[in-house]
Amino acid sequence: MNKKVMKCKVANMTHKARMLAAIRGESDYELPWAPRLDLWYRANKLAGTLPSKYKNSTLMEIIDDLDVGYHAIVPNFQDIRNQEDEADRAIGIYNIHTMPCSTTLKNVKRRVKKEEYQTMVSYGTPFGDINTKVIYNDQMRKAGVTITHVEEYAFKSYKDYKALGYIFENAEIVPNYEGYQNFANAIGDRGIAAGFVNSSPSGMFFIQRELMPLNTFFYEMNDHYNELFELAKKIDSYLDKVIVVAADSAAEVIFIGANYDSTVTYPPFFKRYILPSLIKYSQLLHGKGKYLLTHTDGENRGLLEHYLEAQIDIADSICPSPMTSLTFEHIRETFNNKITIMGGIPSVTLLASSMTGNEFDGFINEFFRQIGTGERLILGISDTTPPTASWERIIKLNERIKKFGIVRS
Repeated sequence: MNKKVMKCKVANMTHKARMLAAIRGESDYELPWAPRLDLWYRANKLAGTLPSKYKNSTLMEIIDDLDVGYHAIVPNFQDIRNQEDEADRAIGIYNIHTMPCSTTLKNVKRRVKKEEYQTMVSYGTPFGDINTKVIYNDQMRKAGVTITHVEEYAFKSYKDYKALGYIFENAEIVPNYEGYQNFANAIGDRGIAAGFVNSSPSGMFFIQRELMPLNTFFYEMNDHYNELFELAKKIDSYLDKVIVVAADSAAEVIFIGANYDSTVTYPPFFKRYILPSLIKYSQLLHGKGKYLLTHTDGENRGLLEHYLEAQIDIADSICPSPMTSLTFEHIRETFNNKITIMGGIPSVTLLASSMTGNEFDGFINEFFRQIGTGERLILGISDTTPPTASWERIIKLNERIKKFGIVRS
């Protein structure tokens, strides 16, 4: 292919095409750039502090004007059809209408009570009741947050193991392919519309993350391990069904698992309780010609090698130093072009309170040195763009990335 034809081909690639090229490990495309702006947008829209040029714009209109990729990975957890869709959030079950599947609880008497900022849910089972409470208030809205805060966890004592196990044994997963397709159509070629299925890829992590406070979880590992492990197996069976349904959807990328951290999902824990599930799911998805994305925004010291073992395709929201202990260069070298990094630019760099202008310029110069040839990268802001981020710095980043040139192998 001559240089003129190549230049035309590269110039005509959509943002989605560039992102997929990065995931496939290809070369000869412009560096993909998809900053996550959803929380920033919602917070500033509500406060009336959007840049003057965009005070009446939608987020998608801003994305199009900047000519950047649309970050369609982490869902809007308030994007629901009715109250029932968010009722089960406190037990780790999501039913957002953009997901490729949905969950219905059978043989469970569920009672939902909603007040101004609180939602209380009671689950009646043959083994006793499970009660939960979540909060979603004005302060959270002002911060752009959409996921509710769990105020009352489902698990209270060892007596709840059988009731919780019963709930997940009676969870029925059905396709929501039309809902996902409508979402993908809205995103179009602006970016990859990930098929979000769950924030936990394994039963044990699910319990730790969703069903009980962290300190309680580690006490239970010591005091009631057998009961804990039996519940985890039942949740594993539930997650297996979710992935099978999602894998047959039109989603090219399936999102499962989020917020690992070497102090909580420490390497031995990750290896024993999370890694086997990720391996199983990545192999299943690869057999369907799809990619597995998992949200790796925490402290990843000791975990990078396990991500490689898991054969994941995309490490979303990788966040290097100064927010964590690992440099971007170290992460790149460890992955060795086998995993695509999505994100990479620490959100604190966009805050004038964290970095001066000169420090920001110096950081970005060093960051671009560490990028190298740009393979297996979809640049973004990790974990997300803060509401008080400097718009000038976002524009400067946008200009710098567009000048990067062509990704070469």
